[in-house]
Amino acid sequence: MAANINPIYPLVPNSGARNVVLTAANTTKDGTAGTTLVYTAGANGGRVKYLRLQAIGTNVASLLRVFLNNGSAVGTAANNSPIGELPLPIATLSETAMSGPPMVLPIDLELGPNERLYVVLATAVAAGWAVTAHGGDF
Repeated sequence: MAANINPIYPLVPNSGARNVVLTAANTTKDGTAGTTLVYTAGANGGRVKYLRLQAIGTNVASLLRVFLNNGSAVGTAANNSPIGELPLPIATLSETAMSGPPMVLPIDLELGPNERLYVVLATAVAAGWAVTAHGGDF
């Protein structure tokens, strides 16, 4: 079988879903319920470099879980794979200081056509965390 020996780079930037703010908790570990879509790869696949999270107010500590979905129904556990977790610190709203630093979860993953990333919080928070995927489509 011939291997691709040429480097491949994303052709079109893809920052995933817009205005994704997480507040609710869901403790399922298989990605089947309560997840939020943050990225869908294009028709030729895509690459996600990282997820960036920013507290948008006062929040208790939580944990972000990330699931890779094969492009089929997210409600079927066999279609989802857990691929990462990120502890999220306590954040405090202020008008004169940062409520907390941005959090970054490296993903560095190539996705097949129409594969998706879903996220969920393990603990409910008051104000929320804004989530942005950074990647591109092939």
